[in-house]
Amino acid sequence: MSSGARPGELGAFLKARRAALSPATVGLPDSGGRRRVSGLRREEVADLAQISTDSYIRLEQGRSRPSAPVLDTLARVLHLDDEQRTHMYNLAGRISERPVRRAAQKAHPRLLRILGDLHTSPALILGRRMDILAWNPPAAALITDFSAIPEKHRNYAVLLFTDPAMRALYADWEGVARACVAQLCMEAARDPHDTRLSALVGQLSVQNHDFRTWRAARHVSVHGVGTQTLDHPVVGELTLGWDTLTSTTSSGQQLVVWSAETGTPSHDKLLMLAS
Repeated sequence: MSSGARPGELGAFLKARRAALSPATVGLPDSGGRRRVSGLRREEVADLAQISTDSYIRLEQGRSRPSAPVLDTLARVLHLDDEQRTHMYNLAGRISERPVRRAAQKAHPRLLRILGDLHTSPALILGRRMDILAWNPPAAALITDFSAIPEKHRNYAVLLFTDPAMRALYADWEGVARACVAQLCMEAARDPHDTRLSALVGQLSVQNHDFRTWRAARHVSVHGVGTQTLDHPVVGELTLGWDTLTSTTSSGQQLVVWSAETGTPSHDKLLMLAS
């Protein structure tokens, strides 16, 4: 068993997936009788995957390690999407040769609803790879006019490392940029098959010496809250707290909000930007 394999978790994952499928879903006839288990039986999965029932039972019990071809077949039989398929491979300690194709990211409706209710606090929604999925008017006034940036280039990491105005905005640009590198490195470690993320990291490594150096350092400490000082070209210096709300219903999406204590000069400047 490889060091990355987690046979017990793999078995639990397979059991949960077959329990979520009905015979009709996989094209099996419905006998009409009462089934003692929810979803598919072990022998039904084994038959569909063209392996012995004993072999499949050993997989669910964590007593054997499936080959890549068996994993491919199980992914088809259990109707796994790309993310579930990648997760299964990771649990088995295997590397999938098939590139993962993901649907285009869209901001989750609940995060959009919260974003729409924030009228004075700058906020934006980040997706996988730190792609900017949505923002409110105060965020555009504080950071940049995101609508003027082509969608394929609308990425927080790209802007941070390539836009001189972004570098000038943050008093501690290096601290913000290092955290950004750490975030991307953590995502790459969690999902090594994300080809777009690999391309993004490669692009920034070639274009920017700092990114290349900090990536090599493997610093992966990421915080969800903090304080930042910004030097805005219109209202001057602001000291803002920032908080991150991670969505549990949409993988990889975060709502980042900047705020200031009521009555402070920074809060007054946020109100000026919002107006």
